[in-house]
Amino acid sequence: MSNPILIDPLKFAREGREMTGKMPVSALDERVHSDLSDTSGTVEYTVEGFRDGSSRLSLRLRVNADVMVSCQRCLEAMPYQVATDVVVTLFTRQEKLDEAVELDETLDAILALEELDVVAMIEDEIIMGLPHSTKHDECGSEALTRAKADKPNPFAVLATLKISKS
Repeated sequence: MSNPILIDPLKFAREGREMTGKMPVSALDERVHSDLSDTSGTVEYTVEGFRDGSSRLSLRLRVNADVMVSCQRCLEAMPYQVATDVVVTLFTRQEKLDEAVELDETLDAILALEELDVVAMIEDEIIMGLPHSTKHDECGSEALTRAKADKPNPFAVLATLKISKS
């Protein structure tokens, strides 16, 4: 389990605070590690508190993470960079949050609690920023190349069946 970085989100945003940091991927939670090929790499983040154009308290979270994922073709590790920039609008009442989201479907909003775990937000952004199926442009695996060469073309097999029936 990762070590939380707890902030009071409303106070952080109201005071216009900013927090930047860097941490190893290995310090993140298992829920992130399970999507990666290993736990090497680093995560850089910035959290800024501000008021948006409608004077609502908000947080901007920028995450840049260099992680290792598995190629779905050759199963070898490959580097991948997650880069996100998200604004989260804070609400103190569920009714106001629901009303704002109904008016603007693109609004990313949360109900502000007394404490917010910045590391959990970073982990969420990394998980959402990972692709569903990563692949090298060119896989260098000899086994993959051999497997492709040894495997007969299914259309060629069908063509021989068609010729033999004629």
